[in-house]
Amino acid sequence: MTKIIFSLFFLATIVACSTPVKPKKNQTPKVPVTRLDGLKIAYYSNDSLKKYFEFFKKEEAAAEKIQKRFEKELQKRNEAYENYILKKDQEARAGLLSQNEIAMVQQRAQQMQSELMQYQQTEGARIEKQTLQSLEAINKKVELWGKKYCEKHHIDLLLIQGQGGQINYINQKMDVTKEFINFLNENQSKIEKEF
Repeated sequence: MTKIIFSLFFLATIVACSTPVKPKKNQTPKVPVTRLDGLKIAYYSNDSLKKYFEFFKKEEAAAEKIQKRFEKELQKRNEAYENYILKKDQEARAGLLSQNEIAMVQQRAQQMQSELMQYQQTEGARIEKQTLQSLEAINKKVELWGKKYCEKHHIDLLLIQGQGGQINYINQKMDVTKEFINFLNENQSKIEKEF
């Protein structure tokens, strides 16, 4: 009996070991190299784009104006709240308010504080969202017009260089920042119409 069990175990081991192993398929995609000589690569500085592209500066100034208006309104509301608290505190210390009036003042102060916080959160979030949407729209326009610039000047690859970016070094001979910004500024009226 032991011989039979041993024989079955031996036979099972041989069958398991003799099962052919399926070869793994090569998972590396085949990417053909189309050409390397004559490849035209250029870059522009993102910081310079923000500094000299008129449309970007115009949109950034509008966003700053909205932000300052928000901050001014927030300060105005905060001063109104503080003045109300100060005035009612002086009236209470002078004995001009009854217990019932003091309770109403406390309730009104809490309501004013709540409204102030609500305004700050809601309006601040709205302005932040609006600014981000504007920047995204500008970036999409720069990308679109970057493609047009590359097609016009037969550039195969246009890189964006900026602090903290992915590019460590680029030869200055490949810098088209000034020309690209001039191209964008020359086409600003078209870009604004599309915006």
